[in-house]
Amino acid sequence: MCSGFSRVQVYVLKRPHVDKFLQRMGEMFECVLFTASLAKYADPVTDLLDQCGVFRARLFRESCVFHHGCYVKDLSRLGRQLNKTLILDNSPASYIFHPENAVPVMSWFDDVEDTELLNLLPVFEELSSADDVYAKLRQLREP
Repeated sequence: MCSGFSRVQVYVLKRPHVDKFLQRMGEMFECVLFTASLAKYADPVTDLLDQCGVFRARLFRESCVFHHGCYVKDLSRLGRQLNKTLILDNSPASYIFHPENAVPVMSWFDDVEDTELLNLLPVFEELSSADDVYAKLRQLREP
């Protein structure tokens, strides 16, 4: 008899320094996971990744807006002041509605020497004291 369910084994690699990064983010910010992935995949992965409970909420694909073939994370759905809201993402299409809130991160696959998350810590430390993230991000983006 077939139950209609199948079990799939998934292997996930943790990006170097992600534990330190998440811990520090949790100390400075209210952190929300907002992913275009399906909850049935992202929830168990996040459980393994977020051992200290940094994420106060989790939003999945159904919370995204499907726009021109992409799942877009509409930050206004968070119910927070947008001038105090940041999004860290490797896909500019994901934050097309709110590019002024974005801190881009390079995609990562398997480079064990990667330091991207460590390099971003000083950026977020500066942003954590900003009254308005728009002004601070503009300042940080200037050459």
